[in-house]
Amino acid sequence: MIAFTFPGQGSQRPNMGAPWVDHPSWELVNDASEATGRDIEDLLINSDADTLSTTRNTQLVTFTMSMVILDAIERLGVTPAMCAGHSLGEYGALVAAGALSFEAGAKLVSERSEAMQSAALESHGAMTALLGISDSEAQNACDEAGENVWVANYNAPGQVVIAGLVDAVAKASEIARTKGAKKVVNIPVKGAFHTPFMNSARQRLRKALSDTRFYDLEVPVIANVDAKPHQRASEWPILLATQLTSPVKWTQSLAKLAEMGAKTLIEVGTGGVLTGLAKRTVPELNALSVGSPDDLDKLVVLISADSPITPVLEHHQGEHLYISERMVVAPQAGIFEPAPELVPEVTSQTERQSKPSVNVGQVIGAISGTEVRSPFSGELMGMIAVSGERVTIGQPLAWLRTQRES
Repeated sequence: MIAFTFPGQGSQRPNMGAPWVDHPSWELVNDASEATGRDIEDLLINSDADTLSTTRNTQLVTFTMSMVILDAIERLGVTPAMCAGHSLGEYGALVAAGALSFEAGAKLVSERSEAMQSAALESHGAMTALLGISDSEAQNACDEAGENVWVANYNAPGQVVIAGLVDAVAKASEIARTKGAKKVVNIPVKGAFHTPFMNSARQRLRKALSDTRFYDLEVPVIANVDAKPHQRASEWPILLATQLTSPVKWTQSLAKLAEMGAKTLIEVGTGGVLTGLAKRTVPELNALSVGSPDDLDKLVVLISADSPITPVLEHHQGEHLYISERMVVAPQAGIFEPAPELVPEVTSQTERQSKPSVNVGQVIGAISGTEVRSPFSGELMGMIAVSGERVTIGQPLAWLRTQRES
C-alpha cells in the first residue's frame, strides 16, 4: 500500500522549479498563478532564499511545487491508498485525496499564507527545534518556562519544535538542555506557528474555508491535529482551522500510516525533509522523495519491485490490466468531473456498499464539458480521477472489473 506525504514550510529552495519547466505538469504553475493572482513561476525560478522564506511566498511555492509533482506522478498511473501532509502539506494531501480541487486548494493556501504572515507580525514569535529530547520532556520544558511557549511540532522521535514569544522560547530551550536536549536549533521564521498566537489567522481562514467546497475523500487523510484518518468533507474545515493553533502530530501520523498498512511512503515535493523523518520514525517502511523528474524513474522502479501491477506507461482508449481488469483513460486533456451517479457516498469501514455497473458506451464523466464514455462494461471498482482534477490524454479515470467469459 502506498501513502503520499506532502511537505510544509522549510522544503523550499531557490530555483526549485527549474528542473520541471519542460515537463507537461509545469502547466499547473500558470493555473496556480491565475487562481491566486501571483506570479508563482517567477518565484519558483528567479527568487532568492530570503524572498522564498517570506511566509506568503513560501507556502504558495511549496504547495504549487507539490501539485506539479503530484500531477507528474499521477501521469504514471500511481495513486495512493492514504495521504498525509505536514502543516501546509495537508492542503496538498487533500487535493490528492479528492477533497479539494487544485484551484480551490491554491486559493486557500494563498489566503492561509497571508493570514499567517499578518498574525506573525502582531507578535515577536520564534520557533526552535530541540534535538535528542523526548516529547514529554519537551512539553515539560515549555511548562516550566511559564506562559507564551508551546510544543508546535512533534516531527520524529527525538525531534520536537517549540514556538512562542522570543524570550519564552529562549528560556524553554535552556531548560530543555538540562532535560537532555543534545542540540537546539533556531528556525529562521518570524512567527509562532501552530500556537495560540495564530488565533487571528485562524479566524480569517475560517471565512475562506466556509466559502470553499469540500468533497468526501476517495482515500483517507491523516489529520495533523489528532493523527487520525478522516474521510468526510464536513470534517475538514474544522480540522484545517484548528491546525493553525494546534501542534502538528507528525510522529504520530507516520505511526498511524504504518498501522493502517502503508508499506511505501512517497514524499511529493522538494527537499526530502519528510523522507528523512519517516526513516527515523518508521524505518521498516520504504520511503522515497520525488522532487525532480529524475526521481520519477526511481519511483517506477520502486513501485514495479513492490507490486505485481506496474504503472500505466502506454495509453489507448482502454487499458487492459488483467483478463478481468479494465482501465478507462482520458481521451483528451482538461478538468474531469465524474458522473454523479457513479460516485458513492462515503461509508464506514463496517458498511458495505454495492458497486455500480457500467455498460459499454455509458457516460462515466466529462472532461471540460465533453462526455467520456466507457469502451468496456463491468463493475466499477473505483474512480481514479477525482472531481475537479486536471487530467491529460491517456490518464486513468476509472477502474472496471469485468466478468470472465466461460
